[in-house]
Amino acid sequence: MTSLIRASIAIAATTAACAVAQTPPPDPCAARESAQFDFWIGDWDVFVPSGKLVGTNRIERIYGCVLHERWKTPKMEGQSFSRWDPDRAVWHQTWVDSTGGLLMIEGGIKNGALVMSDATLAGRKDPAVVNEVSWTRLPDGSVRQHWRLTKDGGKTWETSFDGKYVRSSRPQPE
Repeated sequence: MTSLIRASIAIAATTAACAVAQTPPPDPCAARESAQFDFWIGDWDVFVPSGKLVGTNRIERIYGCVLHERWKTPKMEGQSFSRWDPDRAVWHQTWVDSTGGLLMIEGGIKNGALVMSDATLAGRKDPAVVNEVSWTRLPDGSVRQHWRLTKDGGKTWETSFDGKYVRSSRPQPE
């Protein structure tokens, strides 16, 4: 009788373990905010206000809801990873480039644009220096990326980059 009880317990434990192993993990992209930045997905030619083509960009989804950016100009290349963080309720982006650049920014939707900055991130050398980047979907389907920088805690701002993303008729190189 004891052997029969032990065998029954072992079978029940194995069945329970198999049921747990077959339960799919929660969808990391379930939050509706995960789609807020989808307007940036695509192949783009990027122009500055003078109309000059300054680079190309490909933004695509990887790992479900991570936006992977591949930026190219004749002088440099860079990549970013952007993701909605449901635990902290913020968008996060990490940017790295071929010149040694590294930028981490966070934020969310403000006045119809996705706005991220490094103002609240720990470890900044000078708290008065703040980078702020906004992406705005325009009525014609293009996207404006406006990168501003302050060196005096927000009293004055200068534009670091102002680009208009126009959908490209060709896929961008990988």
